[in-house]
Amino acid sequence: MSLHSLTIAEAHKKLASKEVSAEDIMKACIERIEAVDGSLNAIVTKNFDRALAQAKFIDAKGDFTNPLSGIPYLSKDVFCEDGVRTTASSDMLQNKDYISPFDSTVTRRLKEAGAISLGKVNTDEFTMGASTETSAYGTTKNPWDTERVAGGSSGGSAAAVSADECLFALGTDTGGSIRQPAGFCGIAGI
Repeated sequence: MSLHSLTIAEAHKKLASKEVSAEDIMKACIERIEAVDGSLNAIVTKNFDRALAQAKFIDAKGDFTNPLSGIPYLSKDVFCEDGVRTTASSDMLQNKDYISPFDSTVTRRLKEAGAISLGKVNTDEFTMGASTETSAYGTTKNPWDTERVAGGSSGGSAAAVSADECLFALGTDTGGSIRQPAGFCGIAGI
């Protein structure tokens, strides 16, 4: 099994036993993104250099007691991450280059747990939609059939997980925005 295809539990077991490093898993996810995302359009911001540096830091620390330590993830382009561009996939914000000076609560807690962000994924503009067709970055395609949408508004998150670009992704749900893309892409959405 390829490292980018591991579940969180499988990756944690391999990291804790030192069978693989966080850097190994990170590189596998980055290679996978580079290989498949061109046809999916799931990822809108890449933090690869930062993610690799964090993986090396976690490997050097060697503490994998937290099950998320060293685990790569992607976050919907509505969650602020300190030092990372956030646009809500909006045409209005896309060219503003807003770099957040803080972490959202969820990204802060994931960082504290040792999870590593690879970047941001596509969403319907300001999460208003059910297909990612309203994104300023264009539509995210379904990994199972690129002639179809991945759903929305968390379509980038669902497509990225389904295509094994990361081990998990953050989304948001008010009226089905996680559940619908998860169903469209054949994954579990919580």
